[in-house]
Amino acid sequence: MGEFELIRHYFAAASCAQVGEGVALGIGDDCALLDLPAGEQLAVSTDTLVSGVHFPDSADPFLLGQRALGVSVSDLAAMGATPIGFTLALTLPTAEPTWLQAFAAGLDQMARQCALSLIGGDTTRGPLSLTLTVFGRVPRGLALTRTGAQIGDLLCVGGDLGAAAGALPLVLGQRQAAAEIAEPLLARYWSPQPQLALGQALRGKATAALDISDGLLADCGHIAAASGVALMVEQARLPLSAALLALLGEDAARHCALSGGDDYRLAFTLPAEHLAELQAAGWSLHVIGRAEAGHGVQLLDHRGQCITPPARGYQHFGNPSD
Repeated sequence: MGEFELIRHYFAAASCAQVGEGVALGIGDDCALLDLPAGEQLAVSTDTLVSGVHFPDSADPFLLGQRALGVSVSDLAAMGATPIGFTLALTLPTAEPTWLQAFAAGLDQMARQCALSLIGGDTTRGPLSLTLTVFGRVPRGLALTRTGAQIGDLLCVGGDLGAAAGALPLVLGQRQAAAEIAEPLLARYWSPQPQLALGQALRGKATAALDISDGLLADCGHIAAASGVALMVEQARLPLSAALLALLGEDAARHCALSGGDDYRLAFTLPAEHLAELQAAGWSLHVIGRAEAGHGVQLLDHRGQCITPPARGYQHFGNPSD
């Protein structure tokens, strides 16, 4: 099967490849064309996932399709953007029909769930890797960024932390667990749910935001550096799921929450006056700390004393514990 036949058969024919809102021209030409309403800006983000680095070589292709797109769309959520479309650059060692069919089905399911149109991309031969670029729109001046956190803001997250990191031994076959424990953890790893609606609800309220991909402490460090504040994380207030606690126990679960990565929850700073309004609207927000004068991220124990975590998060180049 040639490159263009592969694209037509597995991707151009998928339901997510049909032209949707904001897409004037999709797959089939040299470029896609996007329409933006007046007063809105284009949000763009690119992620690459490499076999053996971001997912196991033996990964189920359906689950991989879901995960690859979910991870990328999370960046749109972090900016408060409304999704428009995405491109896929797919590098494959061989064009295996069974693998391609399952991968395309998983990709399509996540795309429909996130209201995204597949608008183009590329295929080539080589070691398995996936590069996705996502496009969204956001009202001018209302995008959530990493700058803007103010002294006195609350530090919040949009749900429990650490589940995907806790699932990694299950994903790699290094550990087993009962279904009621394993299934919710594996779902968090393979089917991350971008918090798009929450990001949009935070427009005009949150002062800074990002999605947690490399670990809470490491990613909060980006907000602290960009905003010129110190973020104080209260260890006792970390939200941990029952499944994660049952699998690992409290100490290891807390470590996953702090530095494990792959959560794809939103972390954001919020003036205290907005908290009650958001909670009354039904958003599951967890206050885990605050912004103070200073720099960097500090982890506090139950007495409010600073403690040193064993690791802060993942880095591709450099010491993972930095």
